Amino acid sequence: MSTARDPRPLTGEPLSLDLLNTRWMHEGAVQDLLTDTDGLAVWLAAGGLDFPADDAVLRHVLQARDALRSAVDGSLKEGADRVDAVLAHGRIRATLTAAGPGEEPEFSDPAWGPAWLAARSYLELLDTAPDRIRRCAHGSCILHFFDTSRNGTRRWCSMAACGNRAKASRHYARTKES
Repeated sequence: MSTARDPRPLTGEPLSLDLLNTRWMHEGAVQDLLTDTDGLAVWLAAGGLDFPADDAVLRHVLQARDALRSAVDGSLKEGADRVDAVLAHGRIRATLTAAGPGEEPEFSDPAWGPAWLAARSYLELLDTAPDRIRRCAHGSCILHFFDTSRNGTRRWCSMAACGNRAKASRHYARTKES
C-alpha cells in the first residue's frame, strides 16, 4: 500500500473513470500518474485495490485505460472490442454466503485484477446511466466524471477549477466588450 500523496485533481470517481483520470492537464501539459509502479501503487491505494504494484499489473492497467479511453472518448462501437479484450481475463462467479447471494470476481491471472475491475466498472456505469458518463466541458481538460447531480446537468470536473475558469473567461469577455 502506497503512502505517497495522490497528485490528481479529481479523485473518487467510479473505478473506470478514476483510471481514465490518471491522466490530467496541469499548466498546459499532460500529467500521467501511471508512468511507473510507484504511481500505480498510488492509484491502487486510492481505489482500495489490494494488488501488487508490479510491471505486469501496470502493463494490464495501461491496456485497460487505453481501451476505456477509446470507448468513452471515441465511440462505444470502436472501443467495445478493446474493453472486451480486457474483460476476457476475468469473470464473475456467483456465490452463496451466510449473508446471502453474492458475486466474486475471478481472474485468469491475478495481475489482470485491477484492469478487469476497471473495465467491469465501466459496464456497470453503462448499465446504470450511460448518459451520465461525461468528459469535463472545459476545452483544455481531459478529466471524466459520472454526473450524480439531481438534474443531470453537471458540466465540469470541478466547479472550483474548470467551472471557475469558464466563468472567469466569460466575465472577462463581457467586460472587455464594454
